[in-house]
Amino acid sequence: MAVKTDIEIAREANKKPIQEIGAKLGIGSDDLLPYGHDKAKVSQRFIDGVQGGKNGKLILVTAINPTPAGEGKTTTTVGLGDGLNAIGKKAAICIREASLGPNFGMKGGAAGGGYAQIVPMEEMNLHFTGDFHAITSAHNLLSAMIDNHIYWGNSLEIDTRRVVWRRVVDMNDRALRQITASLGGVSNGFPREAGFDITVASEVMAILCLATDLADLQQRLGDMIVAYRRDRSPIFARDIKADGAMTVLLKDAMQPNLVQTLENNPAFVHGGPFANIAHGCNSVIATTTALKVADYVVTEAGFGADLGAEKFLNIKCRKAGLAPDCVVLVATVRAMKMNGGVAKADLGAENVQAVQQGCANLGRHIENLKSFGVPVVVAINHFISDTDAEVAAVQAFVETQGSEAFLCKHWAKGSAGITELATRVAEIADKGEANFAPIYPDDMGLFAKIETIAKRIYRADEVLADQKIRDQLRQWEEQGYGKLPVCMAKTQYSFTTDPNRRGAPTGHSVPVREVRLSAGAGFVVAICGEIMTMPGLPRVPSAEAIHLNDEGQIEGLF
Repeated sequence: MAVKTDIEIAREANKKPIQEIGAKLGIGSDDLLPYGHDKAKVSQRFIDGVQGGKNGKLILVTAINPTPAGEGKTTTTVGLGDGLNAIGKKAAICIREASLGPNFGMKGGAAGGGYAQIVPMEEMNLHFTGDFHAITSAHNLLSAMIDNHIYWGNSLEIDTRRVVWRRVVDMNDRALRQITASLGGVSNGFPREAGFDITVASEVMAILCLATDLADLQQRLGDMIVAYRRDRSPIFARDIKADGAMTVLLKDAMQPNLVQTLENNPAFVHGGPFANIAHGCNSVIATTTALKVADYVVTEAGFGADLGAEKFLNIKCRKAGLAPDCVVLVATVRAMKMNGGVAKADLGAENVQAVQQGCANLGRHIENLKSFGVPVVVAINHFISDTDAEVAAVQAFVETQGSEAFLCKHWAKGSAGITELATRVAEIADKGEANFAPIYPDDMGLFAKIETIAKRIYRADEVLADQKIRDQLRQWEEQGYGKLPVCMAKTQYSFTTDPNRRGAPTGHSVPVREVRLSAGAGFVVAICGEIMTMPGLPRVPSAEAIHLNDEGQIEGLF
């Protein structure tokens, strides 16, 4: 019998009306703003009404550095949420929304896989409820108002050479990374160098995901620095008088989206900053709301633990007052073999030695996560080619690290394939033994914070940054931004800035190419190596295979 594909499984979903899903969390129909029958936004009135309640247990799902072999972090997040519900726990899932850029580029969908999926899959991976479009529009409204202010006399005395607010679009388009704007004569304004980032790298996206309510949202939007005068004094978005209109555009986008898993369990899908160029977590408002209405909340951090989990723990938890009760680290036998030097074409053959050699990457992540004071368990996401000896090798290694590893078959079996892990995670969370703390204090200098992450998480020997970057960081400290956390923009594929260097390397350097102040979001971005805030499409983009079939169904998206 042929194995069904993810899309075939998703199409067979027996979805329930979203009002029934909301009822599981005590959200009444009047507090759900439906987008069709199977998705809805949760009203601000409901969110405000539950804020005084007790928090459930927070479980973070992260992963090893991604490889072409696949890890299945979102699939495991969904499976674990279903697994907790299957053993009688009241659990909710919180994940990010998908960006059109990677969906049409090289990554495909972001709703899980197999029998551990969130539905409706097609809508989630495309326009969903329009949140990303609202963020793009709000961001570019500010861009238009900056250029308009300059055109009509520039009373704020903006130095057009120092406009730092770039435009955004939710698509991978390398041609827009660096552009010249306002060409074509006097009526089009003053020509200047400009550029585009992808929407998920926008500070507006970061703000939406860190703001607690609409008032906080507008305050943060107003705090964004968009340009500088000749004397280097900053111009804020509120100086342009854009913060009010931007908040209006983001009013609906600020409300979390509620959908469901294939097993009809509730899932909040909201916000979507990338972890390799932004802070990589779903929205604070979705997570904190879920913690008030569920006993267990399973959320994920983007890419590998060195990026997504580090930012979840050092930025999101710090800003929102959150503390995880347990961390689940996802790995696969196939990925261990790739880290051990096996080519992708040879992953089907048993190779216990390569698994053992590749476990160094897994061990590094376990050690890093434990340094935050949180208990860690490993989920081995099962592939049909895995052998008992290979699985045993991973479990034996994890045991030497003072942790436990559980074989999980949620892709093939849904909640039934992950109950052992769910039971153990619930036990750990209920014990309350986590002693979480970020790895650097607020009052540490900005460059020292960058060094701390580079040395303690990446195991680098040094951070390379020229004097201009060090001076810029010192200037921000003098302006009162020294207590902000740092957000590392770095390749997700390696602990180093070389995407081809797998395993657990030491003795390398981390070059910082550029730093950006996200004053509204409340962090400083350090752009390392060759990482781009506007990705390009691959040689053969996924878009070439995406189409409608004869029945009007979407093919190639997932």
